[in-house]
Amino acid sequence: MEKFDKNYIIGFILLFVMYGTYMYFYPATPAQQTEAAQEQVAAKEEVVKNTSANLPAPKDSAALAAQFGAFSQATQGTAQDVVLENENLKVTLSSKGGTVKQVELKKYKTYDDYIEQKSGPLVLMDEDHYSEIGFELDTQNGKLDLNDLYFQVDNASSNQVRFVLTLANGEKIEQTYSLPETGYALDYDLNLGGAGSAVKSSPIAFRWANKLKKLENDLKENRNAAQINLYETDEDFESFGKRSTKDIAEHSENPVSWFAFNQKYFTSGLVSEGGAMNNVSLNLITPEEDSSTVKYANVSGELTYQANNSMRFYFGPNEMNELKPVANGFHKNLYLGYDIVKPINRFVFVPLFNWLEQFISNYGLLIICVVLIIKTTLTPLLYKSYTSSAKMRLLAPEIAKIKEDIGDDQVKVQQETMNLYRQAGVSPLSGCVPMLLQMPILMSVFFLFPNMEMFRQKSFLWASDLSTYDAPISWAANLPVIGNHLSLFTVLMTLSSLAFTYYNNQITPAQQGPVDMRKLTYIFPIVFFFVLNDYPAALSFYYLVSNLVTIAQQLIVKRFVDEDKILAVLEENKRNYASKPKKKSKFAGYLEKQLQAQEEANRLKAKEQKRKKKS
Repeated sequence: MEKFDKNYIIGFILLFVMYGTYMYFYPATPAQQTEAAQEQVAAKEEVVKNTSANLPAPKDSAALAAQFGAFSQATQGTAQDVVLENENLKVTLSSKGGTVKQVELKKYKTYDDYIEQKSGPLVLMDEDHYSEIGFELDTQNGKLDLNDLYFQVDNASSNQVRFVLTLANGEKIEQTYSLPETGYALDYDLNLGGAGSAVKSSPIAFRWANKLKKLENDLKENRNAAQINLYETDEDFESFGKRSTKDIAEHSENPVSWFAFNQKYFTSGLVSEGGAMNNVSLNLITPEEDSSTVKYANVSGELTYQANNSMRFYFGPNEMNELKPVANGFHKNLYLGYDIVKPINRFVFVPLFNWLEQFISNYGLLIICVVLIIKTTLTPLLYKSYTSSAKMRLLAPEIAKIKEDIGDDQVKVQQETMNLYRQAGVSPLSGCVPMLLQMPILMSVFFLFPNMEMFRQKSFLWASDLSTYDAPISWAANLPVIGNHLSLFTVLMTLSSLAFTYYNNQITPAQQGPVDMRKLTYIFPIVFFFVLNDYPAALSFYYLVSNLVTIAQQLIVKRFVDEDKILAVLEENKRNYASKPKKKSKFAGYLEKQLQAQEEANRLKAKEQKRKKKS
């Protein structure tokens, strides 16, 4: 179940006021760690490392037999590496434990390697950075960790390998890994059917301890995005750690179908295909002093005993086309925002971007094309909003005269104004509704761009990587609010927002009241600048192009709107209303009742004040 964050709520309110949408702030930057805190985190790291107990390997055969029974011969041997490889993935497996040792994504690089123009793949996990996957069996001699046993390599090829452990009594345990010719999924089978007398029919314990590497530019945002996701058998999706750097320890009460270590643009996960995972526990630790590590992550639990246990690993990007085939609900590892915008992102923006990517290799031009398509589709709404604004503007002199005639009685002014709208056939909400219908679009891209791997390490103009902020101007000190850089795309977006606000205010009649709300609208583009300064350059560029296209659309629409004809229609409506009044709408009736109630309350208040003066 998705959890709401107060920072998102605050952001939503700001976006609603500024653009008719929402936005959220980053959580506060963590304070610098003291020496004592560093020692505490180091101790936590040691706890994570010790999740795998390294059992001693006695040299005496009698002692080995007493401790390990039928498995004693497998405690001695030499580890052998086996590599499975396809066009996307390179997986190194070790015969010691028959486990995953290292994973490389061949078509990707870390941000640091990309900027320094180094060759070599992105290493998602390896032994050096401490990542361990292990299974523990309940044997006649007690608990036994498979990672402490040496398997024999059998039938190895570039796409499949079988690890076989032959017991002293001739029984066998087999582990088989299969890698398809393309993609990022690695199939895994743990076959215990041949070791019936040596292994008890008890739950199989599993663990995955993982140091999540820094793969992107902004360490703070890397840590905010790193989380552990669980998908329960009842199709309930749970995520832990997003937008938080606090240490987390959780336990799932329900059976789990899969879990995943989810980073900003990449995911490592394990799917149980044969049965649910039970008693799943997880923890996340943020090592503030270690700038090479995003978080320490650990998941453990139990699998129901089966003779053959089928599982699937995923090591790859957070792309919808790659995630969706892995398992039911696995596409949820690509965060697309709250439920109100998920369908728009999943069924409109993601397919639209993927389709255009086939024809356009320049990702700045791709964003421009997406804006043009969306804005063209929304042109009827813009036309409707502009004509409504024109009607309100033409009625502004009459509204001013009503205020002049009535004076300071605001309730009476509002009543007469509503009566004028009714006679002229104008709804004060008709201009707002078309804009409100565009809000989900603005909200959707706000969530989409920070999570789209498509823009990762794609350059445009001065931005070397559209998936992070562009920083042509930067400095050493980390200043409050703005940080240590200035995003030029965000500056241009802010200027375009101010220009759009200025133009919009020129065609919007002044609002009645002590404060001219049109002047306040200039504040919000400035506030929005400080928020987007740390966001991906692709998002700022999208908003920049969107603002410019909207201004151009309004200038074009203005040429097709004849205000003289609109005024003639309004006058005709008022004449027709005088001879044959129209039936009030429910909304107009509601407003009239509210105004009458307010007028009655003011009358009673004035009467009470007058009585008090006399007494």
